Amino acid sequence: MSKTELEQDLRKTFERAAASVPAAPDLVIRAETQVRRERKTWAAAGAAVVAVAAVAVVGVAMQREPDGPPVAGQPAAVQTSSATTTASATAPATVSGVSGTWFPLRMTGFTGLRKARPQQPMLTFAADGTWTGSDGCNSLGGTYTIGAGGQFSATVGDQRLAGCDNVPHTGVLMETRKVVGDKISLRFLGADGLELASYVRTR
Repeated sequence: MSKTELEQDLRKTFERAAASVPAAPDLVIRAETQVRRERKTWAAAGAAVVAVAAVAVVGVAMQREPDGPPVAGQPAAVQTSSATTTASATAPATVSGVSGTWFPLRMTGFTGLRKARPQQPMLTFAADGTWTGSDGCNSLGGTYTIGAGGQFSATVGDQRLAGCDNVPHTGVLMETRKVVGDKISLRFLGADGLELASYVRTR
Protein backbone atom coordinates (compact mmCIF):
# COMPACT_ATOMS: atom_id res chain seq x y z
CA MET A 1 0.00 0.00 0.00
CA SER A 2 1.40 3.39 -0.95
CA LYS A 3 1.75 6.30 1.44
CA THR A 4 -1.16 8.14 -0.13
CA GLU A 5 -3.48 5.14 0.19
CA LEU A 6 -2.46 4.72 3.85
CA GLU A 7 -3.30 8.35 4.62
CA GLN A 8 -6.70 8.04 2.95
CA ASP A 9 -7.48 4.87 4.86
CA LEU A 10 -6.58 6.53 8.21
CA ARG A 11 -8.69 9.57 7.41
CA LYS A 12 -11.74 7.38 6.72
CA THR A 13 -11.19 5.55 9.99
CA PHE A 14 -11.14 8.85 11.94
CA GLU A 15 -14.28 10.06 10.20
CA ARG A 16 -16.17 6.86 11.07
CA ALA A 17 -15.06 7.15 14.71
CA ALA A 18 -16.17 10.77 14.89
CA ALA A 19 -19.55 9.93 13.39
CA SER A 20 -20.16 7.28 16.06
CA VAL A 21 -19.83 9.81 18.98
CA PRO A 22 -23.29 11.05 20.12
CA ALA A 23 -23.89 14.76 19.74
CA ALA A 24 -23.89 16.93 22.90
CA PRO A 25 -25.19 20.36 21.86
CA ASP A 26 -25.42 21.62 25.50
CA LEU A 27 -21.84 20.69 26.39
CA VAL A 28 -20.59 24.26 26.11
CA ILE A 29 -23.58 25.59 28.08
CA ARG A 30 -22.95 23.11 30.92
CA ALA A 31 -19.30 24.12 31.06
CA GLU A 32 -20.17 27.82 31.23
CA THR A 33 -22.76 27.17 33.98
CA GLN A 34 -20.20 25.31 36.09
CA VAL A 35 -17.71 28.16 35.72
CA ARG A 36 -20.32 30.70 36.84
CA ARG A 37 -21.20 28.57 39.89
CA GLU A 38 -17.55 28.36 40.91
CA ARG A 39 -17.15 32.12 40.52
CA LYS A 40 -20.19 32.76 42.76
CA THR A 41 -18.83 30.37 45.39
CA TRP A 42 -15.46 32.13 45.47
CA ALA A 43 -17.14 35.56 45.57
CA ALA A 44 -19.31 34.55 48.54
CA ALA A 45 -16.32 33.13 50.39
CA GLY A 46 -14.35 36.32 49.78
CA ALA A 47 -17.21 38.50 51.08
CA ALA A 48 -17.43 36.40 54.24
CA VAL A 49 -13.71 36.83 54.90
CA VAL A 50 -13.97 40.60 54.47
CA ALA A 51 -16.97 40.76 56.85
CA VAL A 52 -15.16 38.78 59.55
CA ALA A 53 -12.10 41.01 59.25
CA ALA A 54 -14.25 44.14 59.55
CA VAL A 55 -15.94 42.87 62.71
CA ALA A 56 -12.55 42.05 64.24
CA VAL A 57 -11.21 45.55 63.51
CA VAL A 58 -14.28 47.22 65.03
CA GLY A 59 -14.01 45.01 68.12
CA VAL A 60 -10.39 45.93 68.70
CA ALA A 61 -11.13 49.61 68.22
CA MET A 62 -13.96 49.53 70.76
CA GLN A 63 -11.71 47.89 73.35
CA ARG A 64 -9.08 50.60 73.19
CA GLU A 65 -8.97 53.27 75.84
CA PRO A 66 -10.08 56.61 74.23
CA ASP A 67 -8.15 58.89 76.53
CA GLY A 68 -4.90 57.04 76.88
CA PRO A 69 -3.33 55.45 80.00
CA PRO A 70 -3.42 57.22 83.39
CA VAL A 71 -0.43 59.28 84.42
CA ALA A 72 1.84 57.50 86.92
CA GLY A 73 1.51 58.74 90.47
CA GLN A 74 -1.84 60.48 89.99
CA PRO A 75 -5.26 59.28 91.23
CA ALA A 76 -8.17 58.65 88.91
CA ALA A 77 -9.95 61.68 90.33
CA VAL A 78 -7.15 64.04 89.28
CA GLN A 79 -7.06 62.53 85.79
CA THR A 80 -10.79 63.25 85.32
CA SER A 81 -11.60 66.13 83.01
CA SER A 82 -12.70 69.35 84.72
CA ALA A 83 -15.97 68.96 82.83
CA THR A 84 -16.89 66.20 85.28
CA THR A 85 -16.91 68.57 88.26
CA THR A 86 -20.35 69.77 89.23
CA ALA A 87 -21.16 72.94 87.34
CA SER A 88 -23.40 74.17 90.17
CA ALA A 89 -20.65 74.00 92.84
CA THR A 90 -21.26 77.59 93.93
CA ALA A 91 -22.90 77.17 97.35
CA PRO A 92 -20.86 78.59 100.26
CA ALA A 93 -18.76 75.88 101.88
CA THR A 94 -19.10 74.87 105.53
CA VAL A 95 -16.77 73.13 107.95
CA SER A 96 -18.76 69.91 107.68
CA GLY A 97 -18.82 70.25 103.90
CA VAL A 98 -15.05 70.57 103.50
CA SER A 99 -14.14 67.92 106.07
CA GLY A 100 -12.34 65.10 104.29
CA THR A 101 -9.51 64.58 101.83
CA TRP A 102 -9.27 66.40 98.51
CA PHE A 103 -7.10 66.04 95.40
CA PRO A 104 -6.19 69.11 93.30
CA LEU A 105 -7.97 69.14 89.96
CA ARG A 106 -6.70 72.43 88.54
CA MET A 107 -4.79 75.49 89.75
CA THR A 108 -4.59 78.87 88.08
CA GLY A 109 -1.10 79.41 86.66
CA PHE A 110 0.17 75.93 87.60
CA THR A 111 0.39 73.23 84.94
CA GLY A 112 2.34 70.46 86.70
CA LEU A 113 -0.46 68.63 88.51
CA ARG A 114 -0.12 65.48 86.39
CA LYS A 115 3.58 64.97 87.07
CA ALA A 116 4.70 61.97 89.12
CA ARG A 117 5.93 62.80 92.63
CA PRO A 118 7.22 60.87 95.68
CA GLN A 119 3.96 61.59 97.56
CA GLN A 120 0.37 62.08 96.49
CA PRO A 121 -0.53 65.81 96.45
CA MET A 122 -3.62 66.28 98.65
CA LEU A 123 -5.33 68.33 101.34
CA THR A 124 -7.27 67.01 104.33
CA PHE A 125 -9.57 69.31 106.30
CA ALA A 126 -10.60 68.20 109.80
CA ALA A 127 -13.76 69.30 111.59
CA ASP A 128 -11.66 70.79 114.43
CA GLY A 129 -10.33 73.56 112.17
CA THR A 130 -6.98 72.01 111.25
CA TRP A 131 -5.73 70.92 107.89
CA THR A 132 -2.93 68.61 106.73
CA GLY A 133 -1.65 67.48 103.37
CA SER A 134 1.27 67.00 101.01
CA ASP A 135 2.60 69.10 98.16
CA GLY A 136 4.11 66.02 96.53
CA CYS A 137 7.27 65.75 98.61
CA ASN A 138 6.62 67.69 101.85
CA SER A 139 4.09 67.21 104.63
CA LEU A 140 1.99 70.31 105.24
CA GLY A 141 -0.33 71.53 107.98
CA GLY A 142 -2.04 74.48 109.60
CA THR A 143 -5.40 75.85 110.66
CA TYR A 144 -8.41 77.24 108.82
CA THR A 145 -11.73 78.98 109.46
CA ILE A 146 -14.88 79.16 107.35
CA GLY A 147 -17.52 81.84 107.90
CA ALA A 148 -21.27 81.66 107.33
CA GLY A 149 -20.98 82.82 103.72
CA GLY A 150 -18.02 80.60 102.88
CA GLN A 151 -15.46 83.26 103.87
CA PHE A 152 -12.16 81.50 104.32
CA SER A 153 -8.82 82.12 106.00
CA ALA A 154 -5.90 79.80 106.76
CA THR A 155 -2.55 79.66 108.51
CA VAL A 156 0.43 77.53 107.55
CA GLY A 157 2.57 75.75 110.13
CA ASP A 158 6.26 74.91 109.98
CA GLN A 159 7.19 72.70 107.07
CA ARG A 160 10.17 71.12 105.38
CA LEU A 161 10.76 72.48 101.88
CA ALA A 162 12.21 69.73 99.70
CA GLY A 163 11.88 70.65 96.05
CA CYS A 164 10.05 68.43 93.54
CA ASP A 165 7.88 70.74 91.45
CA ASN A 166 5.75 71.20 94.56
CA VAL A 167 1.99 71.62 94.20
CA PRO A 168 1.30 75.11 95.67
CA HIS A 169 -1.42 74.20 98.20
CA THR A 170 -0.15 76.73 100.75
CA GLY A 171 -0.21 79.56 98.22
CA VAL A 172 -3.80 78.72 97.33
CA LEU A 173 -4.90 78.57 100.98
CA MET A 174 -3.22 81.86 101.90
CA GLU A 175 -4.72 83.69 98.89
CA THR A 176 -8.24 82.26 99.27
CA ARG A 177 -10.98 84.53 100.61
CA LYS A 178 -14.00 82.32 99.92
CA VAL A 179 -14.67 78.63 99.36
CA VAL A 180 -17.71 77.29 97.49
CA GLY A 181 -18.59 73.75 96.54
CA ASP A 182 -20.71 70.69 97.03
CA LYS A 183 -20.19 67.10 98.18
CA ILE A 184 -17.67 66.26 95.45
CA SER A 185 -15.84 69.46 94.54
CA LEU A 186 -14.42 72.61 96.15
CA ARG A 187 -13.51 75.90 94.49
CA PHE A 188 -11.13 78.31 96.20
CA LEU A 189 -11.75 81.95 95.23
CA GLY A 190 -9.47 84.96 95.60
CA ALA A 191 -10.29 88.49 96.74
CA ASP A 192 -11.45 89.32 93.19
CA GLY A 193 -13.88 86.40 93.18
CA LEU A 194 -11.90 84.48 90.55
CA GLU A 195 -11.03 80.82 90.98
CA LEU A 196 -7.58 80.07 92.34
CA ALA A 197 -7.95 76.29 92.43
CA SER A 198 -10.45 73.46 92.24
CA TYR A 199 -10.28 70.22 94.24
CA VAL A 200 -12.20 66.96 94.02
CA ARG A 201 -13.11 64.80 97.00
CA THR A 202 -11.44 61.43 97.44
CA ARG A 203 -13.07 60.55 100.78
